[in-house]
Amino acid sequence: MKVYKKERLAPNIELHVMHIGEFDNEYIKIIDEEIVKICEGYSRSTIEEVKNRLLEYLKTKDLRGQQGAISEFLIHLFLNNNNYKQDCLFFNLEDGSAKKGFDGVYSKNDEIFLVESKSGGCLTKNISHLNKIRESYSGLEQYLTGKSHRRDGNPWINAYNHANQRDVKSKDNIIDKIWQLRKDFQNGIFSQVQDFNLVPCSTIYLNGEWSNLWSDNLLQEKAKLIGLKGKTIKILSITNEDISNFIKYLEVK
Repeated sequence: MKVYKKERLAPNIELHVMHIGEFDNEYIKIIDEEIVKICEGYSRSTIEEVKNRLLEYLKTKDLRGQQGAISEFLIHLFLNNNNYKQDCLFFNLEDGSAKKGFDGVYSKNDEIFLVESKSGGCLTKNISHLNKIRESYSGLEQYLTGKSHRRDGNPWINAYNHANQRDVKSKDNIIDKIWQLRKDFQNGIFSQVQDFNLVPCSTIYLNGEWSNLWSDNLLQEKAKLIGLKGKTIKILSITNEDISNFIKYLEVK
């Protein structure tokens, strides 16, 4: 993953525009260092065991599902590699699928950061990084304010269950904060986006033919992101050449 552009759009808003092509040895080494922790926390599993589990999971998904799961994983990788503490697991606790609720819950300097990811292929009608970022932000806003139409219910229940797992090793004060948010939500006391650190993410897949077009279009429209509300907002835009780069990594033993 290479930085194409990094900008501060406002005192509380950062934009990270990233590109992913073929995985080089350095990037593979980074994935190897983080894959077990991303998927299972500080577990006893080997890299090979987790790679096999993740590959089998991806085989159960259609193209859209594979794109979404790979996007989430690579966002986890980016945040872990930028000194954010992962307070969740990639896999859902119950059935080994991708988890429900927030796509990611992280912490840094005792602050909670909430992640939402939206992705799609470059041939999808009206797709753009701007639209996907807006979708991600809207998803976070709806979750926090109790207005989500998804069937996940209280997103803080799953966030608490993940953070409270032994292998996640979340700090007690982070677990306590999430518990209180879970309790408040259950009692109809909802939150506002202005009080949270948000990480809305967008990924566009290029079907193997590289182009900077999608990133350049976003940079031309970046002013439209300045109005987003949040305590802090770290926007992550990823243009990925193809899902095959990650699947090839998983297949190598």
